Amino acid sequence: MKKSVLLVLMVVLALSASLVSAQDEPLVVFGAYATPIEEPWDGVIHAALQAAADEGTITYEYQDEIGYSGDMEIVLREVADELAPAIIFGDAFGNEEAVRRVARDYPEIAFVFGSGLGPAQPNLSVFDNWIHEPAYLSGLIAGSLTESGIIGVVGGYPVPEVNRIVNGFMQGVAEANPDAEVRVSFINSWFDPAAAQEAAQAQVDAGADLLFAERFGVIDVAADNEILAFGNMSDQNELAPETVITGPVWDMGPTVNFVIEQVAAGSYTGLDLKDFSMMAYGGASLAPFHSFEETLDPDLIEMVRAREQEIVDGLFRVNIDEDTPLGAEVPEAVTIGG
Repeated sequence: MKKSVLLVLMVVLALSASLVSAQDEPLVVFGAYATPIEEPWDGVIHAALQAAADEGTITYEYQDEIGYSGDMEIVLREVADELAPAIIFGDAFGNEEAVRRVARDYPEIAFVFGSGLGPAQPNLSVFDNWIHEPAYLSGLIAGSLTESGIIGVVGGYPVPEVNRIVNGFMQGVAEANPDAEVRVSFINSWFDPAAAQEAAQAQVDAGADLLFAERFGVIDVAADNEILAFGNMSDQNELAPETVITGPVWDMGPTVNFVIEQVAAGSYTGLDLKDFSMMAYGGASLAPFHSFEETLDPDLIEMVRAREQEIVDGLFRVNIDEDTPLGAEVPEAVTIGG
């Protein structure tokens, strides 16, 4: 073999080895969160990314409590310039324009953000929590258990992603107990435990004997009043083991894993990742019953599990209703992200 050909082969092999090695390196990922990661919505994204980091598929840094007053754009630009991550995950609600401006200026970075709007080519993907299905299952349980016939719900903002969860819950209640009343209060905040507690206590004072904690803070009120509650976004039983029966759980794992695979393969493009947050894809589920597995009526559990399987199998559809629930208490000033 001629030396020139051998030299070319050696160079090609060296480059190939270098590319394989580079592809085997963990991707650099950054999380940009408007609220504290203690807030369940951003906490779910953070947990999925931390799990990927623990597995060694990514390296992960994050900043939370960025807020809604313009700092998101500053943070994203600094991260893009200084860290140059392969992927930036976060929530764009309240920061839509800022996120989209920065994504447009850094097309080499995959931006993957929670959003109520659509994706943008070539590099902005969107997702949302589609947990109306396990919210419906929670409603089936609530409607079956209420003794007063009044169930309270405290939500953040009356926006589509919250409304469909609350309406899914109400659909379940109505199916199990057509005579039950569901009282819904919004607090016009994504994270204000004090306001959520005040709204929840008002519902208890009005006769509610079960609470659905769409927002953080409600479970404390349920525990203090010794009534049962349903968590939201994550398994929140540990917050009050004798109070939290179950609740809709959002798992960002399927979404995170899909994006990591796409970026690693060089095939990433801006997509609507909605399906990965549905029960059929493993992105949504009903939290474990924990100790309530032994205290709830076995027939109720069997009924819920049967309906759960029907949803996964595509044999039962929970309505996607994004309108503000009828009769909901909504504060006058609605400023999302305020």
